[in-house]
Amino acid sequence: MRRGLALLPLGLLLLAVAEISVFVAVVHALGAFWALLIIAASSVAGLALLRREGIRGWRAFRAAAEAGRPPGPQVSNSLVGLLGALLLAVPGFVSAAAGLLLVLPPGRILARRGVERATERRVSSAVAGDLFGPRHVRVRQADPVDEPAPAPASFGAPGSIGPGEVVEGEIVR
Repeated sequence: MRRGLALLPLGLLLLAVAEISVFVAVVHALGAFWALLIIAASSVAGLALLRREGIRGWRAFRAAAEAGRPPGPQVSNSLVGLLGALLLAVPGFVSAAAGLLLVLPPGRILARRGVERATERRVSSAVAGDLFGPRHVRVRQADPVDEPAPAPASFGAPGSIGPGEVVEGEIVR
């Protein structure tokens, strides 16, 4: 965590350089008036989306809580939408493009899944289950294992495997 915070000033400096260079390129391509108009329009749209996403996220969270469902998916979807709207509200073409990616459904779904995976890695499985609901397991029946029956004395000993069927599975979210 501290390493990420230590690199924050460098990241912000690189973002500022990228924003200025893209702005200059757009001014040369379209003209100053159109470049400023696009930036103003994206900022106004971002501010309107901030309000809408905040209200929509709060309503989805309350509806999930009242229905007894885990609120994690609604919260992560709202956080991604709010981040996208905030990036749209910040003046600049690079931040507006990133914000637009987070507001549109394909990018929002990918970012939401990333937020959920990152959260599941950082919290215990019990907390992740409370936030995002129980994990679902997809099970496939496999062929029975043909192993010789273990001797009665060693059956059930630690590390021994008894005869039976193999069940393969994967965790599906």
